[in-house]
Amino acid sequence: MLTNWVVAPTCLPLVRRRCHTCASERFRPDGKFRVNAHHKLLDAWLLVLCTACGQTAKLTVLERTHVRDVRPELLDRLHANDPALAAELLQDPAVRRRNRTALDWDGAWRLDTGGWDHLDREVIDVAVRFAARIPVRPARLIAEGFALSRAEVERLIAEGQLVSAVRLNSRLSDTFTFTLKR
Repeated sequence: MLTNWVVAPTCLPLVRRRCHTCASERFRPDGKFRVNAHHKLLDAWLLVLCTACGQTAKLTVLERTHVRDVRPELLDRLHANDPALAAELLQDPAVRRRNRTALDWDGAWRLDTGGWDHLDREVIDVAVRFAARIPVRPARLIAEGFALSRAEVERLIAEGQLVSAVRLNSRLSDTFTFTLKR
């Protein structure tokens, strides 16, 4: 029997970028956008606040884009400060690359295991699905999901009792499966 786990975000992640005012490295997205029109051209930014000094920085979403090229529903979501759009854009690799930022997911996700009724079985097959692109080490998820120490998980991997088609010690953000043999 296959057990399903889900890694889900609990809030927006912090944005890693250097603050020009205080040299801090973390910004908190507040889900607000700024849209500016230059005749028929639009600029749009996602606003983020420095966690140390509160200075506002702008992450470019649209730059000198013709009004006709912007979908009306996207423009409506920008004007409405849609928090779901902010989450989508923060995870968009093109937006992160354009703004030279990275995301800090520490404390911004949770693991839903569906309960503890599967722990009494001899062999446990688990499929882990990510609700967002959250890079986490599978060994950390396994330790949290089975209430084990990280050293115990490493021991299980070394002994061949914990197997997977993916490397369990590298960061992943895609669906994977593993098997725990007791």
